Amino acid sequence: MEPRPQIAASSRPGFCRDCLTPVPESAKRCPACGGPRLLRHPELFSLTIAHLDCDAFYAAIEKRDNPELADKPVIVGGGKRGVVSTACYIARIRGVRSAMPMFKALQACPDAVVLRPDFEKYSRVGREVRTLMQELTPLVEPLSIDEAFMDLSGTERLHRAPPALALAKLQQRVEDAVGITVSIGLSCNKFLAKIASDLEKPRGFSVIGAAEAADFLAPKPVSFIWGVGKATQARLATDGINTIGALRGIGEAELGRRYGSIGLRLARLAVGDDRRKVDPSGEAKSVSAETTFETDIAEPHALKATLRSLSEKVSHRLKKASLAGVVVTLKLKTADFRLRTRSRHLADPTQLADRIFQAGSDLLAREADGRTKFRLIGIGVSEFADPRLADPADLIDPDAARRAKAEAAVDSIRDRFGNKAVGLGLVFDAVRKPKPG
Repeated sequence: MEPRPQIAASSRPGFCRDCLTPVPESAKRCPACGGPRLLRHPELFSLTIAHLDCDAFYAAIEKRDNPELADKPVIVGGGKRGVVSTACYIARIRGVRSAMPMFKALQACPDAVVLRPDFEKYSRVGREVRTLMQELTPLVEPLSIDEAFMDLSGTERLHRAPPALALAKLQQRVEDAVGITVSIGLSCNKFLAKIASDLEKPRGFSVIGAAEAADFLAPKPVSFIWGVGKATQARLATDGINTIGALRGIGEAELGRRYGSIGLRLARLAVGDDRRKVDPSGEAKSVSAETTFETDIAEPHALKATLRSLSEKVSHRLKKASLAGVVVTLKLKTADFRLRTRSRHLADPTQLADRIFQAGSDLLAREADGRTKFRLIGIGVSEFADPRLADPADLIDPDAARRAKAEAAVDSIRDRFGNKAVGLGLVFDAVRKPKPG
C-alpha cells in the first residue's frame, strides 16, 4: 500500500487532485505528475462538511457496463411516452435535461441511445459508493440514491489527512473501485456544500469558504437557494426580489414579516447561514414507485390495476428496508402534464401492499372519472414510524388479517421464486375490461 501524502499543518497551500502531492502556491502544474488539477483555497484545510454527487449516475453505470457506449450520447428513461431519468454529458451538451419529455429529448439528440432504467442495479452501485463514504465518517446523510452529505469533523487524526485530502482520495477510490465518477463540494455547512458540488461537474471538487459565502451568493438568482421553486420564485419576483443579494438587503426582520417562517429561512441562507447538522438517520424520507404509460389511460379499472402492482413494489421495498409509514400519497400526471398529488394519513403505520393499495384506491376514485386521461401514476409511503407498530389487527375489518396472511404467503413465494412467480387477480385482470353489470 502506498504511503499517504503528508501536508504539514503549518503550510498547506494546496495539493494535486491527480496524485495528491502537496503543491506550492505559485505552481501552475503539479511538480510531481505534471497534472493541472490543483486544488487551493484559503479555508481548504479547515472545512469539514461535504456533499458528494455522482456524475450522470444512471448513464455512467450503463457506460461502465457497456464500453461501446463510451463516446455515444446516452439517455436513460422510459420509452417514447416517458421522461428522461438522466442523460450523459454528451447528450446534455446537445440540450437533453433530466425530467424532459422523451420526445423532446430525441428531437434535441436524435442519435441518442435510449436505455430503460435498471433501478435494482443502480441501487446496488449506490450502496457501493455509500460504503466507501462511510469508511471516511459515520456521519453520512443520503439525499437520494446518488448523493449524500458527509461531516468529517474530527476525522483528521484517524485518516492522517485533513478532510479535503481524504475526500480527494475518496474520489479516486470511487473511480477505481466502482467505475464511475463523482463531484464533491466542500464548505462549512450543507447549503454551501451542495452548491459547491454543482460548480465544476463532472469530476469536480469545489470549495466555498465561510468568509466568501455572502459575496459569492449575492449575484445568484433566488432559485439558487435549495427549496425555492417556481411558486416561491414568482412570489419574490412580484416584490422585486430576484437575486440572493436583494434578499440580504431587505433583512431578516422584514422578510419574516412578509413571508413568515419561509422568509426567516431565506434570510439566513442568503448570507450562507445553514445550521442543520448532517443526520445519518435522514436516509429515507419516502418509498415510492411510479410508471409512465405508453398511451394515456382514462379507464379507472386499468388505472386501479396498475396502482395495485405499484403498491406491491412499494410494499416489497418497505419490508426489505424494515420501514413502515403512516402517509400514503397518490401521484397522477394528466395528458397535458399537470401534476396531481393526493395524500391520506393512516391510523397506524403500514408496510402492507393491501393497505397501501386500499388507501391509494380511495384517493384514485376521486380523480379517475373515466374522462380524464393520465400519462403517469405513482404511489408512495412516507412519515416512517417504528415498524413493530405496523399493521395491527383490525377489529372493524376482520378480513384484513386474512389478507395480510395471504400477502405474507405471496411474499414467501416471491422470495423463493422471483417477483413474477405469483400475483393478485386485479393485476392480471388489467388487460381485461370489467364485465358489464
